[in-house]
Amino acid sequence: KDDYFIERHEILEQSNQTLNFSSVKPCNRKIIASAFFLPNYSLSDDTALVDLLSFPSKIFIYNKRSLLNNNNEYFDSARLLYSHQSLFNTFYKTPAHFFEHRSKDLFLAIDPVLNIQLGKELNYNDALYQNSRGVMLRARIANKIGLSSTIVDNQERGPQFYQKTVHDFRAVPGVGFYKVFKGDQSAYDYFDGRGYLTFNATKYIDFQLGYDKNFIGSGYRSLFLSDWGNSYLFAKINTRIWKFNYQNLFMELMPQFTKNGDTLLTRKYAAMHHLSMNVSPWLNVGLFEGVIFGRKDHFDFQYLNPIIFYRHIEGSVGSPDNAVAGIDVKANVKKRAQVYGQLLLDEFILSNIKNHPSSWTNKFGMQLGAKYLNLFGIKNLDIQVEMNRVRPFTYSHNDTINNYTHYNQPLAHPLGANFQEWLGIIHYQPHPKWTVYGRSMYYYKGLDSANINFGGNIFENYNTRSSEDGFKVGSGDKFTCLNSMLSISYECKQNLFFDFGILNRQSKQNSQQQKSHSTTFSLGFRLNAARKEYDY
Repeated sequence: KDDYFIERHEILEQSNQTLNFSSVKPCNRKIIASAFFLPNYSLSDDTALVDLLSFPSKIFIYNKRSLLNNNNEYFDSARLLYSHQSLFNTFYKTPAHFFEHRSKDLFLAIDPVLNIQLGKELNYNDALYQNSRGVMLRARIANKIGLSSTIVDNQERGPQFYQKTVHDFRAVPGVGFYKVFKGDQSAYDYFDGRGYLTFNATKYIDFQLGYDKNFIGSGYRSLFLSDWGNSYLFAKINTRIWKFNYQNLFMELMPQFTKNGDTLLTRKYAAMHHLSMNVSPWLNVGLFEGVIFGRKDHFDFQYLNPIIFYRHIEGSVGSPDNAVAGIDVKANVKKRAQVYGQLLLDEFILSNIKNHPSSWTNKFGMQLGAKYLNLFGIKNLDIQVEMNRVRPFTYSHNDTINNYTHYNQPLAHPLGANFQEWLGIIHYQPHPKWTVYGRSMYYYKGLDSANINFGGNIFENYNTRSSEDGFKVGSGDKFTCLNSMLSISYECKQNLFFDFGILNRQSKQNSQQQKSHSTTFSLGFRLNAARKEYDY
C-alpha cells in the first residue's frame, strides 16, 4: 500500500528529486518520511497532510497519514498521532505498532504478522488455504543504525498450477526451501525469515547487510533484478547526492540443485551496480550492470570494486562469468502519467542483430510500460499497462552455475527467457478504507521440445542448443497463458485488511492440445502482511 502511494505521488508531483529515485527498492524509510512530512506540524493535524497539487481529499490524507504512521520512528513524540484507545496503555499507543518504545537513543517497534486465507478451486476437491503467523521487529539506534527483522511460519495449499510450479522449480515461489505439510504432497510448510542492519555512515552514504530481497525498476516486473524469488545474503552500499543515486549490491546465491536429505548446498555470487540520474526534474535514467560468478564457495574479490565496469573485470579474469548490462528510463508527464522501460543486454553480436536476427547470440530483453492516474476523470482510478519481451537464451550461461538464477528460481523475470508478456492493472480506491485491484496478464513462451534446447529454460547450458540460427521469441513448444484476478480489500484498522479475491487462469501447450483451466475464490484477513500473488 505504501509503495503504491509513493509511486503515485511521484507522478502527481512530476519533479520531486527525491521520489524520482523510487525505482530502487526497497525505498529508504528516512528519506521517504522526510519527503512527505512538514516538520512544523503533527500527524494529527490535517493541514500537514494536505495535497498541495489539488484540492485535499480524505483518501489522500488517509494514505499519507498511514505511510507516515508506518515510518514514525523519524518523528519526535510531539508530532506523533496517538491512538484514542490503546490496550492497557501499553499496546497500540500509536496506530501502526503493537508495541512501541521511545527513548533518547532507541526506537523499538514490535508487530504481529498474520495472513489467514481460505479458498476454493473449482473442480478440485481439497480446500485451499494460507496460514501465516509471525513477528516483525524494527529498531533505530542513536539515529545512525537501523534494524529490521521479519520471521513468518507458513502452511499453504495453493491452486493446482501453483503446486506444479513448486514441483517444477523444487522451491516455493518467493521463498525457496519447503517441506510437505503433514505428508500431504499438495500442501507446503515453509519458513520465511528476513532481516537487515543499516548504518548511516555519512549524510549521503548508507551501508546495509542483510538477508532479504531487492528490486530495480519502475514496472510490475523487472528485467534487472526482481523480488519474485527467494531472499539472499547481501551487502549494499547506497550513495545519494545531488541528482545521483548509486547502488552497489553484492550477493551470495545458490545454484540450482536437487536436495536429498540434509546436505550443505554450494554457493555462487553476484555483484551489481545501478547508477540513477535525474537528467531533468521529470526524467530519470539509470545504468545497470551485473555479473554472476561461480567460484568454489568463495567470493572473487576483484568484483568488490564499487566503481569499475564489471565487463572489464570479467574479461581480465578469463571471461568465465555471466555479465549483463542495461539501461532503464522513466518520465513523468503532465502530473497524470508515467512512461517507463528497461533494456537488458546479455551477450550479443551487433552484426548478427542486423544480419541474422534469429541468431541465438541475440540475447537481450526489453520492457515498456505506462501508468495513468484518475482515468476518465475518476479520482483514484489508475491503470498500468506493461509489455515484457526476452529473447531465447538470455540469462543462461555455458554452465549450470553462472546462470541468472538463485535457489532454483529466476533472479529477474519469473518466466525466464523466450517469452512475450502483456500486463494490465487497475487500481481503484473509492473510499479511504476500500481498495479494488485487478490484474490481467497474457503471455506466450517457447518451451523445450523433443530434448531440444530452445532457450526458454535459463537453467540449461546454452551449448546444448541444436543450431546457431532460427530462434525467435516463442520458438519451441509454444505455451500460452491468460491469468486474471480481482481482489477487494477493506482496511478496518491500520494494516489490518479483509480480502475477497477471484482468480482465473487458462493455459495451453501446443504439444498437448489441451487447455488447463483454474478458477479460484478466496476470503480472509491479513495483518502487516502483503497479499499472496499467483502471477505466473
